[in-house]
Amino acid sequence: MGLIGAVFLAFAASASDTITVGSKRFTESYILGEVATQRIQTAGNARAVHRQGLGNTAILFAALKSGAINVYPDYTGTLAFELLGLKRVPALAELNSALESHGLAAGVPLGFSNSYALAMLQTRATALGITSISGLKQHTALRYGLSQEFLNRRDGWPALHEAYALSAHPVGLDHGLAYEAIKGGTVDVIDVYTTDAKLGRYGLTVLLDDRAFFPPYEAVLIYRKDLPQRHSSAFRALQSLERGISSEAMIRMNASAELDGQPFARVAADFLATGGSGAKLVAAARPGWLARLFAADFWRLTGEHCLLVFGALALSISAGVPLGIWAARSHRVRPLILGVTGVLQTIPALALLAFLIAAMDRIGMAPAVIALFLYGLLPIVRNTETGLAGIAPGVRQAGQALGLRAGAVMRLIELPLALPSVLAGIKTSAVINVGTATIAAFIGAGGYGERIVAGLAVNDHGMMLAGAIPAAALALVIQWALERAERCFLPYGLRNPSQ
Repeated sequence: MGLIGAVFLAFAASASDTITVGSKRFTESYILGEVATQRIQTAGNARAVHRQGLGNTAILFAALKSGAINVYPDYTGTLAFELLGLKRVPALAELNSALESHGLAAGVPLGFSNSYALAMLQTRATALGITSISGLKQHTALRYGLSQEFLNRRDGWPALHEAYALSAHPVGLDHGLAYEAIKGGTVDVIDVYTTDAKLGRYGLTVLLDDRAFFPPYEAVLIYRKDLPQRHSSAFRALQSLERGISSEAMIRMNASAELDGQPFARVAADFLATGGSGAKLVAAARPGWLARLFAADFWRLTGEHCLLVFGALALSISAGVPLGIWAARSHRVRPLILGVTGVLQTIPALALLAFLIAAMDRIGMAPAVIALFLYGLLPIVRNTETGLAGIAPGVRQAGQALGLRAGAVMRLIELPLALPSVLAGIKTSAVINVGTATIAAFIGAGGYGERIVAGLAVNDHGMMLAGAIPAAALALVIQWALERAERCFLPYGLRNPSQ
């Protein structure tokens, strides 16, 4: 607990001198977040931190309003329809009037538009004679694979299928995996961004939006309204990006990340080195797998992942063991305790994280640790209760016959006898937390999940493995360490012969 508190205090102390840039969980947002971060750093009077891959629009908006981030790239259509509930995309001045009540502002038009669109394999579309979205209506057997955000946005599928009278039943796909799915023939229609680099590489054709459903999605920066006053030099550095990124330059940057395997930070640095002219980016060799595994961020991610796991485990032990004792002692509360901890284990991780973000009005380490703490309760509570319930009544009676009070019987006799079961629950909780902690990257808590999320965004299996393998190795190390620690805590007579 002391370590977690020290981290939070250190963060709070430096927050006034730090500008936190956010980005969504797709390639272009990662790159634009890096461009903004590196541009701020050129101002020299503030430290810039990039919290990348923070899930969907709602999470970014909540993080911005709470002050967890200061600025992130978005699109005028998304701001108007998804966040503000407007019926059209207004001019920037009118958009800012609507954002003012949230303490936010939008500005620095980046110079390109990136609209949603529907796409098919060109060969498939030609064979069926489909050139526009209206043409899809005549082919009810087509399979749709749409990103989860597009499926639920106000300006996405709910309104699109009504506007075009489409009767399809789409399945949800991560945007980074949709191209592989359509190439492999799993789906026929996917949602795309018009600046996607893979459109040409995968032989896709963008269907004509013949009813002009999709509005303009001009790329802008949305920021906390006090940013220009608090960090004037850094904001002027951001303003230098205005109209500096053409659609062609953005497509090239997306291609450099998705098709050439270049890190987002390198792509942004190469672009900024050209002075924003959109010149051809400098090519570099794709890093090898070991280089990715032990990249410069390895120890930072390891520290963050360990902080998540052990911080949550400490909380789970401090609450789970007393709850397990209470459940073993009271038949009346036992079903309630076990029932509640069991239900917590069944809540989807992302849903729990979203709830905690709303409840705590923040992203990052704190809601992630609390979520992992709640997930880690069940094994500890159940194993503590089971270990105590398995002790013969005669053992307790023998302790009482020796004149020991109930607390002393529990501390000196029952808990030592139940310790093998309790430690087994702690080991299970720790291993579960190592895997679940990768989800915390969706809310900016860091850890190995950062690599997995980034790999999903560009469908880079090497990057995903560079995050998954260290997480698996950490789980094995923790299990081995806890088994060795068990030999120190268990009385000699309770150890297995193999120990």
